[in-house]
Amino acid sequence: MKRRLLVLALLAAPLAVRAQHADWQTVVGRDLRFRLEMPAPATETTAGETEKGHASERIAWASKHDGEMFDFDYVDYQPGWFSTHDSKEMARDLGRGDAEKAFPRAKYKYVRDEPVTLQGWDGYALDIEDAEGAVVMMRTYIVKDRLYRMLVTAKYDTTSRGAATRFLDSLRLSETRQQ
Repeated sequence: MKRRLLVLALLAAPLAVRAQHADWQTVVGRDLRFRLEMPAPATETTAGETEKGHASERIAWASKHDGEMFDFDYVDYQPGWFSTHDSKEMARDLGRGDAEKAFPRAKYKYVRDEPVTLQGWDGYALDIEDAEGAVVMMRTYIVKDRLYRMLVTAKYDTTSRGAATRFLDSLRLSETRQQ
């Protein structure tokens, strides 16, 4: 009897894993330049921007899952805006922003604070953890004259961290930069 229950549980495990994926959706850019996964339903918004160098409105998607935030946005800059600057430095500046003002190092632990790449494009990763182990994870990528930003919060448990990682790792771009 115990063997039958074990075999039945092992057979049912893939169904349980598939059921978790049903509450995620794929977001694809209107211009087909990116795709990513985030918890459903993801709400799209647009906002006119007045920051220096912007050539279009900011387009964003946001969703919540188990009380955690999942945010993604992008904005196009004027042609040549990033090519006239050091993209590694720009990614760092845009990725970190005013993080140390909002999250002082005396109170928060900077778990990850480093340059990254996505398909050859420059980016920046910033993960900040509080005393209870909750984390805010941010990624910034510069692709030609477009800035992509991702932000997710996660509790200190494997399910929450797994969902955050899935979201951050899901971004795919239509173009790969040759080094």
